[in-house]
Amino acid sequence: MTAGMKPRRNLRVAVLAAGVAAGMVGLSYASVPLYRLFCQVTGFGGTTQRADAAPQQATGQTVRIQFDANTSGSLDWSFHPVQDSMTVKIGEQILAFYKATNRSDQPLIGSAVFNVTPVQAGAYFNKIQCFCFTEQRLEPGQSIDMPVSFFVDPGILQDADAAGIKEITLSYTFYPVDKAKAVSEAPQAAADSITN
Repeated sequence: MTAGMKPRRNLRVAVLAAGVAAGMVGLSYASVPLYRLFCQVTGFGGTTQRADAAPQQATGQTVRIQFDANTSGSLDWSFHPVQDSMTVKIGEQILAFYKATNRSDQPLIGSAVFNVTPVQAGAYFNKIQCFCFTEQRLEPGQSIDMPVSFFVDPGILQDADAAGIKEITLSYTFYPVDKAKAVSEAPQAAADSITN
């Protein structure tokens, strides 16, 4: 090897290493949105689906829906389901409500993350309308009833892993939206709710 070839070879190795490092950084930034997209498409980790409307006809089979509500300790809201549970026909469009109250003396904005358990039901639990799709602003002392319209897809009855499910829990957790922190914390909170 001549003296002139060694610096060129070192330069190629350095450029290749820098390219690999840049690719790894890019993948790390893209991992949360890609994971969220994967979960939304497959229902993985109990991620629910979005739909425009329920099927035309419900089945005769029923499933019990449990409603769960949680609030981050840093958001001074009370948050709970209006109904603890309901028994619904599979394929029937249902409307349920959660209630939130701002207990603080200042306006607060919250955003909800959600999932369902057992996780096999995620691919079949479809939301038509949900307060979780937008940020919620509550004035001091304000209370609000927040609707969620959903249905359980009849396809659940054909899935060997999910057909025996008799109870599904729909769970929400509200987090504060601090415009300065929201960009960095919300994707991680969503990923955490999916994996927990």
